[in-house]
Amino acid sequence: MEIGFGGGEHLCEWAKRAPDEGFIGAEHFINGIAKMLTHIEEERLSNIRLFTGDARKLIEALKDQSLDRIFILFPDPWPKKRHHKRRIVQDATLHEIARVLKAGGTLRIASDIPGYIDWTLECMSRRAEFLRAAESLEHPEERPAGWPETRYERKAIREGRRPVYLDYRRASQIP
Repeated sequence: MEIGFGGGEHLCEWAKRAPDEGFIGAEHFINGIAKMLTHIEEERLSNIRLFTGDARKLIEALKDQSLDRIFILFPDPWPKKRHHKRRIVQDATLHEIARVLKAGGTLRIASDIPGYIDWTLECMSRRAEFLRAAESLEHPEERPAGWPETRYERKAIREGRRPVYLDYRRASQIP
């Protein structure tokens, strides 16, 4: 599942690599949905399902331990302090993400906004359900091998911002 898939290039790449797996994309903005539908049609992808709207509602409806991976890539940072409650990375959302991820499942988060990275690291440090992957600790500025790039990532690099890639695994037992 990708939360806020933007133009859809990342999710489509995953769907092409694993045609026998199912993928879910959640996007609030209609332009992103339209671009994704174009990708799906052009690539003839039959293993992607889309959800239009707030991804939190979709996550709440999913069964426990039903997903292998969740991607949150370059989310809206909502930089003003009064808007921080709108950020997707929140304790309540992370609790629900832990519930729907299978034990050992992956949560991947990327951002090019230092304040959002700090926010994410702080939120994740409180979550015993997630363990940070070693490669994410050692070289967080290096996109992990096999991680398809996104247009937001390319834009950030072009504009001189360095993305940070955070990889977490869901613990076997939730405390």
